[in-house]
Amino acid sequence: MNQEKHVDFLKQLARALAVQFGSKCEVAVHDFSQDPEHTIVAIENSNITGRRVGDGASQIVLEAMSNNGPIEDQLGYLIRTRDGRLLKSSSVYLRGDDGRPAALLSINFDVTELSHSLMILEQFVSPSQDKQPQDDVGEVFSSVNDMLDKLIEESLAYVGKPVALMNKEDKIKAVKYLEKKGAFLIKKSGDKVTKIYDISKYTLYNYLDSEPEQ
Repeated sequence: MNQEKHVDFLKQLARALAVQFGSKCEVAVHDFSQDPEHTIVAIENSNITGRRVGDGASQIVLEAMSNNGPIEDQLGYLIRTRDGRLLKSSSVYLRGDDGRPAALLSINFDVTELSHSLMILEQFVSPSQDKQPQDDVGEVFSSVNDMLDKLIEESLAYVGKPVALMNKEDKIKAVKYLEKKGAFLIKKSGDKVTKIYDISKYTLYNYLDSEPEQ
């Protein structure tokens, strides 16, 4: 596959989609041949998330890059920006000859105002006030360091106990969670993880080499 040629096509497509759907629609192109911290090679309407060309991979991109098996396109899911805006997103992968993701077209449409209007309309037409807004959505980050902090928080919640009470198996479980989420594709992530989990670099590597959870 001609990576450069296909990425150039995605850039054209990103521009067309942004013009078609207007300023509420951010479209980004990620090139997986780049450093994981600098995968964005084109982005339209970047004010939506505050990201720029040369910025790092999102969590969903890190997971794709760390995944050795087939990965499916993800369409119409919800994520939230750090400042609270709600985005309806789709991630479409360009696959190489080996079937692994080579690039990504990411579409993020800001539906914050639409969602708020819908909530107001529901107050008028709904017979009860039982329904609550949907909070179970993902999150988008403008900094890979912010994302790493979030992933570490998730790993702590995944184990379900403070580090001081964790045994070896608990820490392996946390490290494997971070590995699955692509955290170790971020430069110097190992330094932060070893500090948080009070382990050495040698121990971290041993945990990464251990058998995955069944």
